[in-house]
Amino acid sequence: MQLLQCPSSPSLSLCCSKVQPNRGLCFAANSLTASTTSSYIQQQWLRSSRWVSRNPPVANSSAAKAASVEVSAQTAESDVLKALSQIIDPDFGTDIVACGFVKDLLIDEALGEVSFRLELTTPACPIKDMFEQQANEVVANLHWVKNVKVTMSAQPAKPVFTGQLPLGLQTISNIIAVSSCKGGVGKSTVAVNLAYTLAGMGARVGIFDADVYGPSLPTMVSPENRLLEMNPEKRSIIPTDYLGVKLVSFGFTGQGRAIMRGPMVSGVINQLLTTTEWGELDYLVIDMPPGTGDIQLTLCQVVPLTAAVIVTTPQKLAFIDVAKGVRMFSKLKVPCVAVVENMCHFDADGKRYYPFGRGSGSQVVQQFGIPHLFDLPIRPTLSASGDSGMPEVVADPQGEVARTFQDLGVCVVQQCAKIRQQVSTAVTYDKVIKAIKVKVPVSDEEFFLHPATVRRNDRSAQSVDEWTGEQKLQYSDVPEDIEPEEIRPMGNYAVSIVWPDGFSQIAPYDQLQTIERLVGVPARS
Repeated sequence: MQLLQCPSSPSLSLCCSKVQPNRGLCFAANSLTASTTSSYIQQQWLRSSRWVSRNPPVANSSAAKAASVEVSAQTAESDVLKALSQIIDPDFGTDIVACGFVKDLLIDEALGEVSFRLELTTPACPIKDMFEQQANEVVANLHWVKNVKVTMSAQPAKPVFTGQLPLGLQTISNIIAVSSCKGGVGKSTVAVNLAYTLAGMGARVGIFDADVYGPSLPTMVSPENRLLEMNPEKRSIIPTDYLGVKLVSFGFTGQGRAIMRGPMVSGVINQLLTTTEWGELDYLVIDMPPGTGDIQLTLCQVVPLTAAVIVTTPQKLAFIDVAKGVRMFSKLKVPCVAVVENMCHFDADGKRYYPFGRGSGSQVVQQFGIPHLFDLPIRPTLSASGDSGMPEVVADPQGEVARTFQDLGVCVVQQCAKIRQQVSTAVTYDKVIKAIKVKVPVSDEEFFLHPATVRRNDRSAQSVDEWTGEQKLQYSDVPEDIEPEEIRPMGNYAVSIVWPDGFSQIAPYDQLQTIERLVGVPARS
């Protein structure tokens, strides 16, 4: 039996361990790209085969047997990885081997048994069953395979943002803002039902009700414990729970609705959100308060939002307010991934009626380029479920409303995965050509920058005098052959570049796009 570890990084190495009796070889990782591993191993095996055929039989039978086992081990791994590389992730457009999904590959060639684990980006992946089925089929089709065991798992919850996050937010993968910038359009209804839809898809989910003046969450859900508890040792908040979803709202503090000034409200929201023991969450849904003032800006700046979902109604007045919210998110570099147009229509007497007109949602999509639009009908049950304390997607999981939220949930999962992938690979360093490669999210443009040029363009107080604007970092202070030690994403707007002298430079995408670029860089596959 042999343990073949396919790493999550896009590189693999081939290294042989000592051959044990009745066992294959152990392979570790190094310098071959995952997408080319299969072909590389195949070429090595072919070369080995030709070498053996040109030489006389080896006198030592045990050595010959060992060589035979080595070839078989390499062929087995090559067969399995090549078969799995036929499966393409539709969101990333790359095969699952290159994506680093294949883990713990274990092969017993003598018995024809193969087992491995597929580690997806989220447990709520809408096509995880398809991945599992296809993986079983393509490996089982190999002529020497008799038994296949596929285990499904998901990556540990962690934010793509690598800065100094509050302790409570360090184990949350995605934070979704549900916003309308206008009251009474059903934003809280969408937030709660979206959260329970994601939970139904297998994700670990929390809801944060950010409306201190008029918290809706205590009415829309019915947890047994309706008061938040404190952990006296950690001085942190323990969220309440309803049907497996963690809940935090000012309405659960026992103080009703807040009567306080804006700065105090911002402090309360900050404390509730960042000192809560959320634990590992795949998605935290924030029910944003109406407006685009201090509270909203505080939330957007304190919390590394992954994406936003915009809620509106068909009226023109709703569109005007929603447009302000979309522009706010755009300025803060938070991508809006979907628009939900609530109270669109109702059906009666075999006809469909639009009591509030049509087109507001479509106008938002067209004007701001938001890719997805979802319509919610006027349903008495949807309103009643919000008052009864049980979300509609839980009360009627097979109904029309639940199907719409299921589509919305799939959209959110897919878009968040794409955003995380884009952000994590937006700025990288190519050690071969010694250049920083930049491909800004939501842009198809790709270009290269000289590391020394990037370092010299730092605009922080360490490089430029804040009062006089005088350049403190001189051209000659930066060696031409300087190379970054680490590049880490800083949310959706910038990266942190760590240099050999220990300096950590914050480089916004907007600034990188204005720096002098390298030309004539050789294309690399």
